[in-house]
Amino acid sequence: MASVSASHLILFIASMIIAASVAGVLTDTVGRLSGAIDDQGLQVSEDVRTDVEIISDSGSDAVYNASGDDLVVVHLKNTGSETLSVDGTAIDVLLDGRYETDVTAALVDGADSWRPGEVARLTIDRSSDPLESGTDHRLKVVVNGDEEVFEFRS
Repeated sequence: MASVSASHLILFIASMIIAASVAGVLTDTVGRLSGAIDDQGLQVSEDVRTDVEIISDSGSDAVYNASGDDLVVVHLKNTGSETLSVDGTAIDVLLDGRYETDVTAALVDGADSWRPGEVARLTIDRSSDPLESGTDHRLKVVVNGDEEVFEFRS
């Protein structure tokens, strides 16, 4: 009888050790997963509050080459609730499917931060590769995950 109790005691202790180690691993994993979900939630919240609209007139001659310098100039309005940055890290630009690197953005009123309701001027220098005259073009602007498409004729 004592041998059965001893073997049951040994099995019970071993199962408790295994259960404690599994619980420790699961607790750590759940903690990491919770932190990742919190980080993702903050990013999604920022993306949801970000909204911009291209307010330039696609039929205007002022969009491309108005100054004779092969520049594409469009105006973007911050219509979201998030204050945005107008430096090169926050805005991605694709023109006719090509990622543009020679892009400058500045606020029309000269402010430092792009608050809701303010307008920014986006200038794309195409002097090294001018757009073909009389053709349709597609401009895609991405700001914090918000995508806007603008079509114009050069």
